Amino acid sequence: MAALGPVENLDLGQDIDPNASPVGSIDTNTTPDTEFSPPDSPILQSGPPKDKRTLARTKLATLTTEEKAVDMQQVSLLTAADFWRTKSIPSKNIPGVKTSDGPNGARGGIFVGGTKAALFPCGISLAATWNKDILYQVGQHLADEAKARSANVLLAPTVCMHRHPLGGRNFESFSEDPLLTGKLAAQYINGLQEKGVAATIKHFVGNEQETNRLTINSIIGERPLRELYLRPFEIAVREAKPWALMSSYNLVNGVHADMNTHTLKDILRGEWGYDGTVISDWTGTNSTVESIQAGCDIEFPYSTKWRFEKVLDALKEGRISEAEIDKAAENVLTLVERTKGSDMSAEAEEREDDRQETRDLIREAGVQGLTLLKNEGSILPINPATAKVAVIGPNANRAIAGGGGSASLNPYYTTLPLDSIRKVAQQPVTYSQGCHIYKWLPLASPYCTDKTGKQGVSIEWFKGDKFEGQPAVVQRRTNTDLFLWDSAPLADVGPEWSAVVTSYLTPPTTGKHTFSFMSVGPGRLYVNGKLALDLWDWTEEGEAMFDGSIDYLVDVEMQAGRPVELRVEMTNELRPLAKQKELNITHKYGGCRIGFKTEDQVDYLQEAVDAAAAADVAVVIVGLDAEWESEGYDRQTMDLPSDGSQDRLVEAVVRANPNTVVVNQSGSPVTMPWADRVPAILQAWYQGQEAGNALADVLFGRANPSGKLPCTFPRRLEDTPAYHTWPGENLDVVYGEGVYIGYRHYERVRVAPLFPFGHGLSYTVFEYGRPSLSSRVLAPEGAIELVVAVSNVGAVKGWETVQVYVRDEKSRLPRPEKELVAFEKVELEAGETKHIRIALDKHAVGYFDTAIGKWIAEEGTFRALVAASAADVKYDVAFEVKESFTWVF
Repeated sequence: MAALGPVENLDLGQDIDPNASPVGSIDTNTTPDTEFSPPDSPILQSGPPKDKRTLARTKLATLTTEEKAVDMQQVSLLTAADFWRTKSIPSKNIPGVKTSDGPNGARGGIFVGGTKAALFPCGISLAATWNKDILYQVGQHLADEAKARSANVLLAPTVCMHRHPLGGRNFESFSEDPLLTGKLAAQYINGLQEKGVAATIKHFVGNEQETNRLTINSIIGERPLRELYLRPFEIAVREAKPWALMSSYNLVNGVHADMNTHTLKDILRGEWGYDGTVISDWTGTNSTVESIQAGCDIEFPYSTKWRFEKVLDALKEGRISEAEIDKAAENVLTLVERTKGSDMSAEAEEREDDRQETRDLIREAGVQGLTLLKNEGSILPINPATAKVAVIGPNANRAIAGGGGSASLNPYYTTLPLDSIRKVAQQPVTYSQGCHIYKWLPLASPYCTDKTGKQGVSIEWFKGDKFEGQPAVVQRRTNTDLFLWDSAPLADVGPEWSAVVTSYLTPPTTGKHTFSFMSVGPGRLYVNGKLALDLWDWTEEGEAMFDGSIDYLVDVEMQAGRPVELRVEMTNELRPLAKQKELNITHKYGGCRIGFKTEDQVDYLQEAVDAAAAADVAVVIVGLDAEWESEGYDRQTMDLPSDGSQDRLVEAVVRANPNTVVVNQSGSPVTMPWADRVPAILQAWYQGQEAGNALADVLFGRANPSGKLPCTFPRRLEDTPAYHTWPGENLDVVYGEGVYIGYRHYERVRVAPLFPFGHGLSYTVFEYGRPSLSSRVLAPEGAIELVVAVSNVGAVKGWETVQVYVRDEKSRLPRPEKELVAFEKVELEAGETKHIRIALDKHAVGYFDTAIGKWIAEEGTFRALVAASAADVKYDVAFEVKESFTWVF
């Protein structure tokens, strides 16, 4: 965080970016009377069901004439109609379809403060369940949520690999392991699409970092590309057939992903026979001809930069063929047929659909994702009837429910750990915050009202960027996060605008309080009419997802209960000024963010120590949040923020009370220098709207934790496989660790992690029997069934995840020590035994041989390892491949 010095004695010839909130995007939750949702069109009856691609071809034929095989109607399908929707052609009974973010909930059309929606656990928390059935159910419920937002296409799931612990979107993805990722993604997709909503598996491919994500060149060898980064997509295509796939921003081996012939055309369409629709990431199209020829069918969002007339010009010049345009248009229409058919009825207004069964599923998924890393002395579960509990930490009384970026949404509700713990505990519960972990100051929204006294701010919008004339639009918004990339009323103000934000902030206490101000374009913050922060010509960029300055701070002496007027003047002219020449545009998004924090009046650390000492059990809830982990930027360190404050808090609390439980909320590994001294550690991830309730269920033993780590927790950042090459240099990042990411790396270099992949404890004890195989020989088109008995020999019901790894005893090319090939999760009553049956086929033994360009199962001996984690192998059993064989898909 950077700051200007506090303001003293303050009494209280170029083009406009076509992607910056297209004209027609409006600040509402519906889309009335537009060409893609005509209000009075009847629902057409199409007769008996037909193959969707055949129907698409029939409609495509109506767009052409003998005189003109390709025209603008057809080409218009290849670019979105606005920010979220595909193009409709009402005269041909072709509706538009609406997309919606994202992986852990269907947000709807407004990025901040839109329609309330169900907030599911984040991707890595879902992966920590290792429960394929839960992922299927999540997909089913997400389909209903998408329909409530009037959306036909959900932009999810995210299956990029956890190459490095600092990846900004690791929380949104599933795992460091491609098999776990692909199997879970397939079930998620099946659940979603069985209810008629398209999944959009993303980001294809090699998008493992946010640093320079639009321009970074991921240099990946063919073997790791096939065995790691493409593998989750391959599994999902084979087992779930996602209707849509999103290309990534980055380059892959020198070619942008949206125009990469090798990955999109040769592999996806060719080898895998993918029959779905490929869409670009938002503003992630980088050519006219090449992207269409490679197989990127739809450019998102609406833009005139690459397609439309440019496609027709390329056709006239012979740089693209009619067949290539036809194929892309057919793929677009196939997505329309699969999701909406010929339904030309008006797009319904977004609505809430807060169901009890969805709440229950989110809570159960949360419980099964919570991962008990350590429990010395069986401190957990806590006895709610007798234990006096101190709840401590910066995340204890906050709703840390998800990471930042396009996975975020406006939840129906949230549950706070402190509230949920108090509801279960029968003894008094004390609370202490312990420390601050702000990256940016909290939003000022809770303290702000407009002139009428309603929470929020008023915005006066002017045509042009000079604040001239009368306001064209006046709005009230409840949030002081005013990044306006998708919600400026451009239809009313035009592509160049200016705006004045006014609000009245009432402080709860007297003191020297702090404002923060971040601006996207030019911006000035006034407090009681006096200029407090001038960012009209800012130059230092911050980490905001959609561009913006760093966060600047100013201290202001304020009186409790006495409102001060806040006024912001801003425009959407591009900043820093140097970018205007670099990008050849003058105006872009615009917007700002206003934060506020009251002056600290207590010693938080001492207060926490006193609370811990007086309690039977101290529960310290630490971690990250949506500002530290987000789309748009990577983490800078694996340490807990900020400046060691949380580590000092944990160390002080465990000294004061040895019965300390640390709950860490993060979407990726964090350094735990206190791990050897703290007796109990629970990894809580980001668990959505039921996060507090799920945590309380596990802490007090109302539910048994059954999560297993989907990623390795290293002791030090220096131990990680990509440490030497992260995040690259000169816009190149070399995936130099090859096929050795995650547990594959730690086993190869014999470095013990803090907690291994697949690790997770329970409140009960499981025993494994010796496995058996149905055959000792694996045939090319056959499968071997592995059977293993698992018994619950403890006192309470619980879930166990049986993990099966395979080791190739001898191979021509180097291979990892072992690789996960199958897993099953089973629920067992106390004293119960079940036999788990797992099929092992060619995919369990093959690797990609670049010498022949195929997968190969080599002749020789393999060992199936039955394990409770990558570091806890119970038994192994041998089988063989009699004669080498190969395959493509």
